[in-house]
Amino acid sequence: MPTPAPSSRRLRRVSSMGVAALVALGLSGATAHADVPSVTVTSEAPSQQQVFFVGNNWSGNVTVIRPDGDYGKLGDINMIPDKTQRELEIYLNPVRLAAYLYIQRTAGEGHNQYVDDMYSTPDGSSIVASRPSYADVVSINTTTGAVEWRFPVSGFRSDHMALSPDGTQVAVSASSGNVVHVLDIETGRELGRFPTGDKPHENVYIDGGRYIVNSAIGNVETGQDARWQDFTKGDRKLVIADAQSFEVVRTIDMRPLLDAFGRKDLSDSVRPMAFSPDESKLYFQVSFFAGLVEYDVDAGRITRVADLPKNPAVNPDRTTWVNDSRHHGLAMSADGSKLCVAGTMDDYATIVDRRTLTAGSLIPAGKPYWATISPDGKRCIISESATDTVTAIDFGTGQRVATVPVGDHPQRVRLGSLPEGWSGTSR
Repeated sequence: MPTPAPSSRRLRRVSSMGVAALVALGLSGATAHADVPSVTVTSEAPSQQQVFFVGNNWSGNVTVIRPDGDYGKLGDINMIPDKTQRELEIYLNPVRLAAYLYIQRTAGEGHNQYVDDMYSTPDGSSIVASRPSYADVVSINTTTGAVEWRFPVSGFRSDHMALSPDGTQVAVSASSGNVVHVLDIETGRELGRFPTGDKPHENVYIDGGRYIVNSAIGNVETGQDARWQDFTKGDRKLVIADAQSFEVVRTIDMRPLLDAFGRKDLSDSVRPMAFSPDESKLYFQVSFFAGLVEYDVDAGRITRVADLPKNPAVNPDRTTWVNDSRHHGLAMSADGSKLCVAGTMDDYATIVDRRTLTAGSLIPAGKPYWATISPDGKRCIISESATDTVTAIDFGTGQRVATVPVGDHPQRVRLGSLPEGWSGTSR
């Protein structure tokens, strides 16, 4: 199923301008953005079915749910069948053990981080996931539950991934190694890597898979969160790399752009992001901020900033906010008219009108951590990490339409595929 986008002459013109902007200003027109289904949506293949994968960070399993209707549960996939082996290796290595315990205490909020991000192979026979506490990427057979390959990342923690539009490669952030590894999804072979800023996070394939955008968010796990301590956060920037040569073609520093817009108060740590369907605008969230930022791709400047509602019950002590997040989760409707915002620390989700950047109804949610869209682009799917549920919200009405239980501390939700009739793994 191709990424929803207007098929117009104007879109093609904007796309061409966007490619030029990649070289001149730092971003191309994007044919796929962070929250849009990629080629793992294989509705053309009669032997496969569309599903949502929900990565349960603390319990180490992926819950499989239907991508529409009642979003009912189809089964679970154990993503840590090799847990005993991995943890024995860690405990026998003092350096790795120190890193493992540090991740547990900080980013994991006292828990191991077993599943961060995941995608299926094009035929749905395997699911590939990043496992932060094990500092690796692993492929699990969706029928047998067996490990098919494993790739240890640079440093001590793996993070967000992205799937190329053709489904052949995954890009994964090595958050303490300050690189992005690009892997063959079938074999786990490293195709290449490129350097990033400090603590690479989000990855997005753009321009039909020609480039990869990475956002480095800096040191979010420390307690040095006062505004005057911002200098301790490290090198935060967007890096754009060629997806074939893996050469860095451009970097973008949002600091001077935010300053020029008059928002010196905002962090330049770019978190979840989404492109408009006509490829002319990029929307993103930043650390500590209850709101979102609009960036004009071709002009190379910030054009609007939306301050969204704050929950008065939120502790004003920023050191209590998880990994410097205030809002973490952003998706756009297929027609480009609405944005879905996960107000993480504010315990709500809302649909924002893109024309006015005003919020609709605030839907109560327990620490929502991610947002993506349904196959038809008409509903937003959020993970509620505090209540161990996934909720669907209608873009048109702005109201909740379904909530389903999943595993412990759901984070990423990705649309993918499995063999037709799949009913769980054998392990």
